[in-house]
Amino acid sequence: MAARETLVAGTRGSRLALAQSELALQALRDVHPRLRFEVREIRTEGDRRPDASLATIGGQGVFVKELEAALLRREIDIAIHSLKDVPAQPAIGLTLACFPQRGDARDALVTRGGRTLAELPSGARIGTGSSRRAVQLRQLRPDVETADIRGNVDTRIRKVDEGQYDATVLAVAGLERLGVRERAAEVFSVDAMIPAAGQGALVLQVRADDKEAAALLLPIDDADTRHSCQAERAFLARLGGGCRLPFGVVAEVDGEELRIRGFISDAPGDRTFRADASGSVAEAAAIGTRLAEQLLDQGAAEFVEAVEAR
Repeated sequence: MAARETLVAGTRGSRLALAQSELALQALRDVHPRLRFEVREIRTEGDRRPDASLATIGGQGVFVKELEAALLRREIDIAIHSLKDVPAQPAIGLTLACFPQRGDARDALVTRGGRTLAELPSGARIGTGSSRRAVQLRQLRPDVETADIRGNVDTRIRKVDEGQYDATVLAVAGLERLGVRERAAEVFSVDAMIPAAGQGALVLQVRADDKEAAALLLPIDDADTRHSCQAERAFLARLGGGCRLPFGVVAEVDGEELRIRGFISDAPGDRTFRADASGSVAEAAAIGTRLAEQLLDQGAAEFVEAVEAR
């Protein structure tokens, strides 16, 4: 079989998605200078309904399903995703083939005038569409108000600048990739605000039977990113995939050791459980599963089961 001359990459059409895809494709061009990459923009359900709550339009997966369908129809060879958008169980017939080096997984506060969370007035209105962020914000500042916000990074920043919100919380990696890192008035430590599973990471997905495409992606796969994301996704899977409760998890690799920390709370945030676990990177997925089980054993199983029963 003749070697491929072109690979077609599918991506969402938002400015951030295109910037992230270009990072991955440039890394591939560097190792495959003779290979041509064609970019195809694909609109997802989440893109078509930018003002709808994610919970009402399907939750996790609304930004990836159309890309996965295009892969299965062989319209594209690679789908480039933000890993946090990919469900714990990806579509049958597809595989997550490559984890490029991860960006900054932390969350940042964006405000007018650069005020930190501590400097915001009592009752300040902070826009976030994430129950994970909302719960942790209220734990840090019980006197602030959290309100739903939708739209891409540029839209959310504009809504803060226009005074619709006093602040919003965005991923540091996204701000950096769009060249607006300076808008971060405060970057939260992962102890203060545990990120979403896979936050800051990209993943390149291919058909499971496309061994050639998977092999072409292998040179830009980052082992530390792969191991940390395997642990986080195992944690997510053990809690029930797209868990509808506020939760977060982040894993960090140091040599051959992996440490993971996570939390889960009931919907109002009145009962919160936190834990951490560590071990060898060779057991990344098992460590993530063990962390989830620790939280369930602490008492989180009660409200996880209640939500799943609805």
